[in-house]
Amino acid sequence: MLVKLSTRPAVRRFAVTGAVGLSLLAAGLPTAASDGTGPDLSRFYRQKLTWSGCEGEDMPKDLQCAKVTVPLDYASPKAGTLDLALARYRATGKKRGSVLLNFGGPGAGGVSQLASGGEDFMRLTNGYDVVTFDPRGVGRSSPVSCGDGSEEASAAADGMAESNDPRAVLRQLKEAAAECAKHSGPVLPHIGTVNAARDLDVMRAALGDKKLNYLGFSYGTRLGAVYAAEFPKKVGRLVLDGVDTLTEPMSEQGVAGAEGQQTALDDFISWCTKDIACPFGQDPRAARQQVVQLVGSLDKDPLPTDFGPEFTGQDLVGAISQALYSKDLWPSLERAIAQLVEDGDARGVLGFSSGGAALPFRRHSGGGLVDENDVPLDNLPAALMAINCADDPDRPGADQIVKDLGRLRAEYEQASPVFGRYRLTELLMCYGRPKGTDFIRDRVHDVHTPKMLLVGTRGDPATPYRWTVETAKRLGSSAVVLDNKGEGHTGYASSKCVQGKVDDFLLYGSLPPTGSSCGPEDDETPAT
Repeated sequence: MLVKLSTRPAVRRFAVTGAVGLSLLAAGLPTAASDGTGPDLSRFYRQKLTWSGCEGEDMPKDLQCAKVTVPLDYASPKAGTLDLALARYRATGKKRGSVLLNFGGPGAGGVSQLASGGEDFMRLTNGYDVVTFDPRGVGRSSPVSCGDGSEEASAAADGMAESNDPRAVLRQLKEAAAECAKHSGPVLPHIGTVNAARDLDVMRAALGDKKLNYLGFSYGTRLGAVYAAEFPKKVGRLVLDGVDTLTEPMSEQGVAGAEGQQTALDDFISWCTKDIACPFGQDPRAARQQVVQLVGSLDKDPLPTDFGPEFTGQDLVGAISQALYSKDLWPSLERAIAQLVEDGDARGVLGFSSGGAALPFRRHSGGGLVDENDVPLDNLPAALMAINCADDPDRPGADQIVKDLGRLRAEYEQASPVFGRYRLTELLMCYGRPKGTDFIRDRVHDVHTPKMLLVGTRGDPATPYRWTVETAKRLGSSAVVLDNKGEGHTGYASSKCVQGKVDDFLLYGSLPPTGSSCGPEDDETPAT
């Protein structure tokens, strides 16, 4: 589903909070509800939800919205609260509870995603209310923002890849981090997956479910795994699709991402060059070199636009990376690149970047829900940076970064001549932010839960299949892997075989045997 939706580099699925000296929850997690051993959270667990029609343009009439209140800080629940936005499609058959969806990112708002793509989940309404949410700091749930800091940080980190004065660039990144703290308000020090998983448990209770039934995509698999580690006795039927790594440091994740996207790009070029209309001609090897040259040319001489900053080569790389997430987008990508190459028109390529470009920027610092028109323009990249950095315990100092920069440049360039610089930029974005939690790396393993289903796609450009296998081993005997022998990021939306097996597990508890797979020959329409 969603991993990166912005044209400017922003951190991928990697990890922090803002530039304020407040620590995140780590190993010493408070208990989930009042049991005499931790803060009293009972008022949050006893709340009842009030559902009504969703406000906003183009909201489906049968989509309902509500809010759930959670502590700003679970260690000090009296210090303030946040309202998180929820949306649901009600069960049409005999209701057995709810299934919660997370669409990834991090930074993707669930409410807007369910509103636009709810048809993919209608079979699940045969037994469940299908529910999603905007996590803390995202969308309508106290959205974080960096003001101009997102652009400044992206530009600085991008320049770091070639700068002769890296220490000056690091100072710019530190200043940009301070801008994020300034614009984001009190939620920023308490953002991240550890707290988001605790929010999930409050949602579960507010929905009236004894167990959490959950379907998470991409980053949402990290959230699901953390929940399983924090609340193993509350896990119901849990599915992780497009499985994230729980252990690799950000530097290794970036290399893996660059390699995966380069493979996906090579596959796209091989497909494109079979078409006489391919803007790169019919020779795959020459076409690959033309892509590298096009990116370099636009970085050196950006294309003016009528609606904002100039269009650079790195903007093109970001748009291509988004389009490669689904093979269904390849024809549109071919046409958009042809429009760019032949007419100097970047509008088609920009169509692959995140939506919401028309939303006005308005600062928000309160704890209540935010109207869709008040969501900051940069919320997705700002939230993506904040959450990824909050989840990452590695924070090398300036001396170490300067020492390693040459080696890192070579490694990323070798991984991908197109995506290497882009991914290296992402690696630098957490500089100047507090060190993140070590809970995920140290504590999320060997969970004692009911069986859960992990879906890995062989041609996934964002979450390589080996991460599914590695995470399954890390989680222990509870994890069952479904091997999707297809292309694109995640399997549920692109493979009817995967969708059928996932739905059967969530609805009926029918788990595929170990070693099961899906391929084009299995891609039959699931029963309805």
